[in-house]
Amino acid sequence: MSSNDRRWWQETTIYQVYPRSFADSNGDGLGDLQGVIDHLDHVVDLGVGTLWLSPFFASPQEDYGYDISDYCDVAPEYGTLETAQHLIDEAHARGLKVMLDLVMNHTSDQHPWFQQSRASRSNPRADWYVWRDGRGRHGRRPPNNWRSAMEVKTAWQWCPDRQQWYLATFLPFQPDLNYRNPEVKEAMFDAVRFWLRRGVDGFRLDIFGSVMKDAEFRDNPFKPGVDGIQTRLWQRPFTENTDDTIAFAKELRAVVDEFREEGGDDDASGRGSGERVLLGEVFGSPAMLRRYLGDDDGLQLVFLFDFLAYTYTAGFFRSRIEAYERDFAPPLQPTYVLENHDRSRLIDRVGGHLGKARTLAVLLCTLRGVPTIYQGQEIGMANTPMRLREARDPIARSFFWWVPEPLVQRLPERLNRDEVRTPMQWTGAANGGFTTPQAVPWLPVHPNHTERNVAAQEGVDGSMLELYRTLLHLRAARPSLHRGSLRLRPADPSAPDVLVYERVDDLADGSGVEGETAETGETTLVAVNFGAEPATVAVPSGAAPLATTDPAVAVTDDRVRLPAHTAAVLSVPAAGPGA
Repeated sequence: MSSNDRRWWQETTIYQVYPRSFADSNGDGLGDLQGVIDHLDHVVDLGVGTLWLSPFFASPQEDYGYDISDYCDVAPEYGTLETAQHLIDEAHARGLKVMLDLVMNHTSDQHPWFQQSRASRSNPRADWYVWRDGRGRHGRRPPNNWRSAMEVKTAWQWCPDRQQWYLATFLPFQPDLNYRNPEVKEAMFDAVRFWLRRGVDGFRLDIFGSVMKDAEFRDNPFKPGVDGIQTRLWQRPFTENTDDTIAFAKELRAVVDEFREEGGDDDASGRGSGERVLLGEVFGSPAMLRRYLGDDDGLQLVFLFDFLAYTYTAGFFRSRIEAYERDFAPPLQPTYVLENHDRSRLIDRVGGHLGKARTLAVLLCTLRGVPTIYQGQEIGMANTPMRLREARDPIARSFFWWVPEPLVQRLPERLNRDEVRTPMQWTGAANGGFTTPQAVPWLPVHPNHTERNVAAQEGVDGSMLELYRTLLHLRAARPSLHRGSLRLRPADPSAPDVLVYERVDDLADGSGVEGETAETGETTLVAVNFGAEPATVAVPSGAAPLATTDPAVAVTDDRVRLPAHTAAVLSVPAAGPGA
């Protein structure tokens, strides 16, 4: 892939919808697909290009959709296949791409495949999951030392019917599929094709790095350390990021490429609908993550999760941006994320400081790559405090039920994912406009919904919602922001808390030659003050604000003054001298 061969996914932005908590159309307290359809205009008005839907497939909902019992059907509480098709069509009619959340590592233990597999060692699907004889007398000890994702328990579950152990890397009711069986691969690939034929534009691949384990079932080493944002006691060379998983990514890419031309070739703008995209949830070093992309024959995108565990300093973000600009240099695209359905809300991680949250919004929306926004992030939704012992979240119930509540409240990261999955706050009315006033929502609406909601911020200068809209529409309108390179300015000793970078449209008009500046010479400069004191930095002559997080940000005499915890996005004239 050459740097001048632009494709729609290189220039898009992604909005994650957790359907159960987005909008309830029928008053049963659960969000549904019709509710998503009813609020598509909000997503469009925000200025994003791609809608990512967390799982709505048939499921017993023990892990709220991440335990699938039928990949080719819709959970009845969310709607029907016809509703899903209507959603895809309505999104496309509004110019939105649609990405589904696909869990390939495991199914629900209620899936017919597993029900058949567990019945005996000789049935036709006996080898569709990872089964192993145990160790010790009568085989009642786990086959090896592989641990569950939370590390406090074995990943193996005993099955009396087969007198064997099955692998469940995450929760006991989520048995791992055996992709060394070609029938399993083909069944999953058929499910992928099912949705591609219905027009979906790609898939977010849940915990994709775990799909292929070591064929020899070797013990993982006990070696405490940090792997990306993950702190671990056991390193996982035999259960995560194996060579076979990298190879599997290429096989999956070949399947989605079967549909590349079905929606028509990419047009000259790079916004055609032909190519289908794979976005992987994988963990590891930048070098490891880069392997999943291959030579444009693997996944197109992988999440970069460092921003989910950031230190709020210019130095932290400088070091990460430098690393990812090096390891994911053009035409590769970093994929940044500040919030998702598993991690603490951004506003809580900055101690409720709206100024800090606004500066990070600028960073997310102006860096080179693909930004991802989680529903409610655009209005500054916060974690909804809940008692751990009342959690619906199966991870909280299974692994953390014993943690004393006073300790829970002091932890920097929430143990109960329910707190970040509470209903979207549309209005200040009862239940936040998520459902009818008479209904009982499946999770409580945050008490601050009366003040912090979409309606209250609509059209209000300086609101979080309008800031995100401004930034995302700027990104779409300015070539330097959606396709340009990034030039990070060296740290300024006189303003050590300020991060400054330029986005430069370096694809020449008509020629598409990397490194040549377009005739417009469009450059966008971004300055972010992470400090608690005002700072002033030099800018090119004639630079003018396009967006700021605070009206007190000012440009005078070729310098921009940034109050504490503020940011500015500036246009730079084509003929202006460099800063």
